[in-house]
Amino acid sequence: QVQLVESGGGLVQPGGSLRLSCAASGTGLSMNTASWYRQAPGKERELVASITRGSITTYADSVKDRFAISRDNAKNTVYLQMNSLKPEDTAVYYCYGWVWQRLRTSDYWGQGTQVTVSS
Repeated sequence: QVQLVESGGGLVQPGGSLRLSCAASGTGLSMNTASWYRQAPGKERELVASITRGSITTYADSVKDRFAISRDNAKNTVYLQMNSLKPEDTAVYYCYGWVWQRLRTSDYWGQGTQVTVSS
């Protein structure tokens, strides 16, 4: 059973920083391409950033130059460093990843972590 477990959300003032983590739990697995999505109240879920196993990254225009996605393959963990946070970054952030386990690759979603940017 594979799970993506997120952590690091919370309340932060505008201009502040947060670091989200997403760890794939299970035995004998390897995380491939992973992404962070977010969903604000009343809005559709949107892609924030993606990273391949070889650390090629892509970003939404709205977060480019403020957010950085990275990974630790040995820990099967992906991170999202969020700097210069704005109120419009407030959303539930979800980790999404393709995980190889037992000769097959499947995709998984994390449970989501709330990020609130407010003074």
